Amino acid sequence: MNPPTESSPLESGDNLDGQADELRQEIARLRATKAKLQQEQSDLSQSIGNLVSETLGELERRRQALQVEVEKLERRRDRIQKEMRTTFAGVSQDLAIRVQGFKDYLVGSLQDLAATAEQLDLIPEAQDTPAPSSSPAAPVSPEESPDESPAPQFTPSAFQEQTQQIRRIIDQYRTMPDYYGPPWQLRRTFEPIHAKQVSNWFFTQGGRGAMRTMGSRLQNILVASATVSVLRTLYDDRLRTLVLANSPERLGEWRRGLQDCLGIDRRDFGPDRGVGLFEDPELLAQKAERLTGGGWLPFIIIDDAEEKISLSLLQFPLWLAFAPDPQAAQSAADKF
Repeated sequence: MNPPTESSPLESGDNLDGQADELRQEIARLRATKAKLQQEQSDLSQSIGNLVSETLGELERRRQALQVEVEKLERRRDRIQKEMRTTFAGVSQDLAIRVQGFKDYLVGSLQDLAATAEQLDLIPEAQDTPAPSSSPAAPVSPEESPDESPAPQFTPSAFQEQTQQIRRIIDQYRTMPDYYGPPWQLRRTFEPIHAKQVSNWFFTQGGRGAMRTMGSRLQNILVASATVSVLRTLYDDRLRTLVLANSPERLGEWRRGLQDCLGIDRRDFGPDRGVGLFEDPELLAQKAERLTGGGWLPFIIIDDAEEKISLSLLQFPLWLAFAPDPQAAQSAADKF
């Protein structure tokens, strides 16, 4: 067996130098790897930062866009709710007025029909009815047949005393309104513009003519009520007011308006009572002829919704027609 050989000092130094070189190379590689990893980490951090920034920006833009859309939807919701409240309230009120007007007209018509039926003689006369005696007929009382008198004229030269009375009544309505007066007396505030219209109808038009609408049916009813009240003061129960309107709703408004302004009730409405309501001008004209033949004094009121006035109505001594405002009619025509 050979004994171990001992390495020389020179060979040991070379080994150490080789190991040192390997260590230095390894350290260099590790440093390079470290630098590469640090660079990759930096790039990754930057990429993540850019991605987060872009994502946050996109989310912020989407949030702002959604906020704008939400605000638009809220404004639209508020507008729709407002329109619904306004439109529904308006339609409901208009529908309620129409229904109530038709109800009033229908109830009044049924009451008039019942009253007329009660006055009919439904029992047939016996065949052996004795012939009437030759004795003179009993005089008719004034209540059964009103006295016939000439057609009214309201010119100052014709009836000076009546003219003064009419002016006095109109002034009283204008300056001293009585809200709790007797039936057929005006119970509402009477402005100078209303007094001017009524005076013009009496003294300029002589109780026969048209006047421009006052702007609303309620205002027209007020003027017509004042006219009825004056005529009622002059002619008492002999006056019969006949109102013409082309729908049950409008007749219902006239019924309520006259009741309110004159303090009358349903018992004063009917074909043979103080106020008659008509949709057909020919039927109204026939009724006015019968009243005139019986000694009554018909006063015809024509609603402003009537486009034409029947010539058969112009033969009577007292009529008042409300004419539509031409400017309003033109504006309505322009819309179409």
